[in-house]
Amino acid sequence: MTLAASADAISGEIDRESKTPLYQQLMAILRDYVSQRGTQTTPIPSERDIAARFGLARMTVRQAIDALVAAEVLDRVVGLGTFVHRSKVDLQVKLTSYSEEMQRRGMVPDAKVLDFELVPAGAGIARELQLQEGQLVVRFRRLLLADGAPMSVDENFIPGYRVPGITDGPPPTSLYNVLGERYGLVMEWGEDMIEAAAAAPTIARLLKVENGAPLLKIQRHAFVSGIVVDYSVSYYRADRYKLWVPLQRPGARAARPYARRR
Repeated sequence: MTLAASADAISGEIDRESKTPLYQQLMAILRDYVSQRGTQTTPIPSERDIAARFGLARMTVRQAIDALVAAEVLDRVVGLGTFVHRSKVDLQVKLTSYSEEMQRRGMVPDAKVLDFELVPAGAGIARELQLQEGQLVVRFRRLLLADGAPMSVDENFIPGYRVPGITDGPPPTSLYNVLGERYGLVMEWGEDMIEAAAAAPTIARLLKVENGAPLLKIQRHAFVSGIVVDYSVSYYRADRYKLWVPLQRPGARAARPYARRR
């Protein structure tokens, strides 16, 4: 159900005789309002409206909303307002396909192909793939979506001599499946470099975020028999992903089984 645009629909009252701070009382009221009537990404009434409804100072309302943002009950988007928190997808660092990961979470994966072509490798791409500058590489650039919402922009580069004829047909729906089944290139291991990045205008437009919005940038080298077969650069929406990395002490005999928190 969509939240009401007016704070008049928020039930509950502030008890000014209570020893509980006003902002904490308002937090409880707003938390109950969101849990009963809210769905992810729907807006809540403005601070001004809430302040008028409960007869509180704007500073008190802001303090309550800040605390709910910190508790991941609400999300504040600069210039747009405050919304019911949208849970983040845990980004697991492993060599699986995007489709497999989204399906595992019960989400519907989709992709919009932006580029699928053979191009000469520039100096940077040639260095990453250990090729000579000017050698042909397959450039496969996609906008990845889940449940219709943009999640990331992915750009893969593969040595052209490894995948003859791949661009003669339609773009693959699962790149790693095609590499394995058609060309015998089953990725054995990989290396990721993860860093924070700000959304450039072209990326921001594709991901539907503000220019300069925070992103997770992941550069990956995937190997077959010790040779780089795939180099990729991905930009993930930081408001839709959190990074999950399993760790094991060097020299440990086996990874300990444990239950992941959801």
